[in-house]
This record gives sequence, structure tokens and C-alpha cells, in this order.
Amino acid sequence: MLFCPSCCNLLLIKTEAGDNNESCFVCQTCPYMYPIHRPLVTRTLLKKKQVDDVLGGENAWQNVDSISVTCPKCEHDRAYFMQIQIRSADEPMTTFYKCCSIQCGHQWREN
Repeated sequence: MLFCPSCCNLLLIKTEAGDNNESCFVCQTCPYMYPIHRPLVTRTLLKKKQVDDVLGGENAWQNVDSISVTCPKCEHDRAYFMQIQIRSADEPMTTFYKCCSIQCGHQWREN
């Protein structure tokens, strides 16, 4: 997007009907015109935002209790758990589990 240097409004592309089919950027509010002689290409690379871990990362699992529940991945009989309110207050808390087996470490949740 390009903007008018006079009034800061968005410039539109207008193609002139005629022999040479010239195009130009025009402002809708003032008489500013900028002829286009060659293709204009600009590229802006955006930085990706780093996503925050809603569970608190690995530190969140340090001081949690374990419970007798079967891991759906490795069939281990114990898992760490924590409950977090992720929806509105009138909805039940969501229980997050992490398998106690060091080899597995599978994480899942139940509403």
C-alpha cells in the first residue's frame, strides 16, 4: 500500500485508456498523481510472534501431584496432573495429565 505524501490518504491505481495504457497512482482527495513507469514490488517480512505456553512450560510440572490413571499412549498406570480454569467460570476446570514414565512423557487433557 502506498499513501499520498500530501494528505496521507491511500493511493489507488488508475489505468489510462489510450495508446500506451499508462498507469498511475492517484489520490481520491487531492490532485496528487504519480505515474508508474515500471512494476513496483515491495516485500515486508514479518517477525513471527513467539507463542507463550499456557501451561507455564516445563517448570509448571515440577511441583504437581501424581494420580493413578492409565496413559493412553504407553499404558503406564500413573500420571502427573494439574487443573486449570481455561474457559468461563461456569464451566468445569480442565485437567491436564503428563505420564510419569520418563520414556513416554505423553501429555493429554480431559474436560
